[in-house]
Amino acid sequence: MADGEVGAYREFKALVEAADRKFARARDLPLYGGGDHHSRKAFKAYTRLWRLQQERRRELVAGGLRRWEIGEVASRIGQLYYARYLRTAEPRSLVGAYVFYEAIYSRGYFGAAAGAEGGSGSRHQALLIRYKELRFIARFLVVAMLMRRAEAVDHLAGRLRALVEETKAAYPKTNFKEWKQVLQELGRFLKADGAYKASRSLRYDNLFDSYPSNLASIARFHSKRVLKLKETVLTSYRRNEVKFTELTLDTFRMLQCLEWEPTGSYQMAGKELTENGTVSDQSGPSGLIDIHLSTEISDGSLPANPQKAVIYHPTVSHLLAVLATICEELSQDSILLIYISASGLEHNNAIQKYASTSSHATASAFPIDKTNSHTSSDNHLWLGPRGSGGPNNLYPEDLIPFTRYPLFLVIDSENSHAFKAIHNAEKGEPAALLLSPRISSAMPGVESTGHGSQFTYFLTAPMQAFCQLAGITSDIDTDTYANAENLLFSAFEEYEGILCTSVGLNNVWGQILPDPFLRRLILRFIFCRTVLFYFHPEEHEQHLPTCLPSLPESVSPAAEAIKTPILLLAENLVVSDRFHFRDSRHKKK
Repeated sequence: MADGEVGAYREFKALVEAADRKFARARDLPLYGGGDHHSRKAFKAYTRLWRLQQERRRELVAGGLRRWEIGEVASRIGQLYYARYLRTAEPRSLVGAYVFYEAIYSRGYFGAAAGAEGGSGSRHQALLIRYKELRFIARFLVVAMLMRRAEAVDHLAGRLRALVEETKAAYPKTNFKEWKQVLQELGRFLKADGAYKASRSLRYDNLFDSYPSNLASIARFHSKRVLKLKETVLTSYRRNEVKFTELTLDTFRMLQCLEWEPTGSYQMAGKELTENGTVSDQSGPSGLIDIHLSTEISDGSLPANPQKAVIYHPTVSHLLAVLATICEELSQDSILLIYISASGLEHNNAIQKYASTSSHATASAFPIDKTNSHTSSDNHLWLGPRGSGGPNNLYPEDLIPFTRYPLFLVIDSENSHAFKAIHNAEKGEPAALLLSPRISSAMPGVESTGHGSQFTYFLTAPMQAFCQLAGITSDIDTDTYANAENLLFSAFEEYEGILCTSVGLNNVWGQILPDPFLRRLILRFIFCRTVLFYFHPEEHEQHLPTCLPSLPESVSPAAEAIKTPILLLAENLVVSDRFHFRDSRHKKK
């Protein structure tokens, strides 16, 4: 080896160590409340590294540079892009993570090294690289799922399973229990997320989620105070919940629901070029990854996505600290959305029993949930692992100090009713509350726990939630599903028109209806409440979601204009016999 080659590799290693230190600082910072300068420093360090390996790669290869080392650098850049996406909700950053991960995967940066044979030292090194590869594929899977790349997700999931099996066979004395659990979580997640293949994106799509006929009705609210959704806090904490890595199914759905669907196409290319511009073979340890992102991805006609703090299994003190930090930075025309999906039971082992109930001449079965009798209180949410104790209890009173700022609160829990205490107890700004039913609903014999929280499902994917509730488990005919989507579009258009022209609409709702994300959540709440109202043969308050302040009677389940679209939808899907549209026992709400 020439001195220049050794010197180049030493310089590379020194830069790697410096970049890794900056990466660690950026990684350890919370994804809210500033800290962007650490991320920028880390990006700058890895950009310098990337440029060095491009400009002097022949010297570096001769000096001992290995493919997995380039893969590690590219993986770190992908992680920084993903962290920036979580911090800013910027689509371009998510695409950047996907581009780098796809390039690493397609070139097999980790694969060759992990499969190397040799003595005990080299085998140990190969095992460490294999762990890097497993973690990389898990990260790539999360990004691919958020990008809705179904084919890539299926392929990566298969590769991850195969890789775990290969590694277990190659290293029989190594414990892979953790990765076995990861595969189980992945299987449950993909089964729930892909239950209805024909479904469209959860993101806000102007083509499907906006209704030009109602623009004039919405515009009238602009004459008064209008609040915009700019900040959100999303968290869930349930035992045995559907999740993959640190992304739970509930927050995964809500995260997408609060983003715009990009109108442009993703133009991505990973090209490995030599100095004269020709495409090189990819047998060398490195190459150039070019990112070509369509300018349409940042469509000027679309506002920025609301920033989101996605918190995985927080303690109560951590959650409150996050809320305090974000509220301090909330602008005067902004509203903060707080979404919490959590159990109200400290052991969360509700037992579901089904009881048959007669409706006219037809016998139908409906679920009656009985919660664990040892629970001592139903006035809080439980944010904690197994065990008991006050520090893990989140009470409505804990959130009241934050009502000095405008809040839109979504609580998905069997103890959601406890948070009614916030209404009329606010410290400055009246809060808008959407509270889940105390008891989830399902057809008898239909497994529902693996689909995530039902209320969240309705708020983020109402068509799929309706199918799951009605027991439609098999693949639906494409035309039938498309007709159902059109009926749902018409239903929401009508609901929006009625709501925006209702007399006596509380100003708490009026000042947030112009915001498209919040308006869509409210319309889906109306849909959810109506569907559940007619699903049960008798009026059970515990089976229905609640909103505070109350919405006008014109959008109540008993209103004919609200009921009729649900009937048409049920008839289209041939499940009208599973509802009670003509049951005289329903009282007007």
